[in-house]
Amino acid sequence: MNRGRLREFLISGRKNVNFLVGAFIILSVILVAVFAPFIAPYGYDEANRDERLQPPSQKHPFGTDDFGRDMLSKVIYGSRITLQIALTGTLIQMALGVSVGMISGYFGRTVDKILMFVADLTWCVPGIILALAVVTLLGKGLTNSIIAISLVNWTQYARIVRAKTMSIKNQAFIETGIAFGEKAPAIMLRYIFPNIVPAIVVMASMQLPSTVMSTTALSFLGLGSQPPSPDWGLALSNGMKYITRGQWLSIFPGIALVYVVFGFNLLGEGLRDLLDPRMKSL
Repeated sequence: MNRGRLREFLISGRKNVNFLVGAFIILSVILVAVFAPFIAPYGYDEANRDERLQPPSQKHPFGTDDFGRDMLSKVIYGSRITLQIALTGTLIQMALGVSVGMISGYFGRTVDKILMFVADLTWCVPGIILALAVVTLLGKGLTNSIIAISLVNWTQYARIVRAKTMSIKNQAFIETGIAFGEKAPAIMLRYIFPNIVPAIVVMASMQLPSTVMSTTALSFLGLGSQPPSPDWGLALSNGMKYITRGQWLSIFPGIALVYVVFGFNLLGEGLRDLLDPRMKSL
């Protein structure tokens, strides 16, 4: 993005309410995650048996869990896991989806049919079912759950990138590169990829909420993060055991999750309007 386009983007961004609010929410989550050791009043795994299932109070604003751990500290440290999920999952999905989409769109014919068949096959299976199957094979754990969700959600990137690549590959500057002896990998990386970056950024920002929610769901089912992790999905799962005695165990991690997902949704819509308005119809 050159200086002129960057300046235009910043000017437009100031007028885009969704972008501004979403960016503010995500920035606040990033700051909380970075400075968690300084913000959290206790360690997230610091237990105190004498203060089990204490309701919200001045000492523990979010109450305590069944081991006497401070819920506010768990929610604060859990933001780190949520951002790790969003970043790692998105990078894996992008790497798979963009690679498959560009190769499929550029070469077409048999290559396109085979790759799109794989994408369609993945697409038609319910995401959470396929993710459960992958986690069953790989084993429990946060890393494996991120990989599982990424292996399910890459197809949306592939479809968008394929369509963009097919619309670009017949343009004059591509034919010029081919005429000068450029190989297919160079054509895709040097000529096609820079022109589809805005669409990739928009797609990534709109996939983030789905990635976070899906991985949280696996943690809720006991297949993602394992105790004593401060993962919000794990906290929600634990809170369900005490829903009648300690509602705060589920309420505060749930609010934090809604806050982050809402922020990613607004940011994604704002980026879509700024970078690639045509994706509204996709």
